[in-house]
Amino acid sequence: MSKRMLVVLLLVCLSVCLSAFLISSNAQEEPDTGLVEADTAVAGADTAMMAEAAPFIEEEEETWIDRMRRSGVVDLYERGGVFMHALLVLSILGVAVILERVYTLSKATTDTKRLMADVLRTFKSQGVDAARTMLEKTRGPIAAVLHAGLLKVEKGSDAVEKAIETAASIETSFLERGLIWLATVANIAPLVGFLGTVSGMIHAFEAIAAAEQVSAKLVASGISEALITTATGLIIAIPTQAAYNFFVSKIDRFTVEMEESSADLLDALAAASAREEAAS
Repeated sequence: MSKRMLVVLLLVCLSVCLSAFLISSNAQEEPDTGLVEADTAVAGADTAMMAEAAPFIEEEEETWIDRMRRSGVVDLYERGGVFMHALLVLSILGVAVILERVYTLSKATTDTKRLMADVLRTFKSQGVDAARTMLEKTRGPIAAVLHAGLLKVEKGSDAVEKAIETAASIETSFLERGLIWLATVANIAPLVGFLGTVSGMIHAFEAIAAAEQVSAKLVASGISEALITTATGLIIAIPTQAAYNFFVSKIDRFTVEMEESSADLLDALAAASAREEAAS
């Protein structure tokens, strides 16, 4: 997934979430004021008719915005203050990067042992060109590294080793792309949440100072609202940090597999070169 696609995904997610928030915060049900009062006899007749027709009137389906409002999510968001907007952006960024890295790393995953067995068998039986063709049709960073090495076979083992190192560096950089944003979200989200809590505590104490009578309910409500941003920041940071650690461990495993596969390929090339020298 290119950087342009990632930016588009971020903008779409941000627009949808902010639009949903604005709609849910502004949507208010208004009572129907179009009915005109009638005399007692007419009102009784209308009531009877409505009672008879009631079973045939279908209730309006509850929207997901109504369910969110009833669950208290929107209320917590509104009570959290302006810093909840920054936390929303951080959460969208974290989710977008996680989804993009999951997609990329899942495509890069291959059965390394089976791949190396096929490459070495093809190389020994059909030669370098057949092995190149097979690797060119195989996706993943390991196949790309091995293919880069086989492209320099005619220039000697030193050129092959240098090509493998260069390709491995490029593939590792590609696998690590976006992780800096995950680390940023995991580190900044708790700080933004704590900053929101400090700001909320300042407002709470200002309200307490302005109140003529200070009650425990007033103090507790102000402090509870101030702590919403801290809790939100931690909720965002914990799974983001866990995803970051998972991706780093997966990339480390890719790196080890690239090194082992490259060593096996170099050994196979050295053995083939030794056989050619012995035959000549």
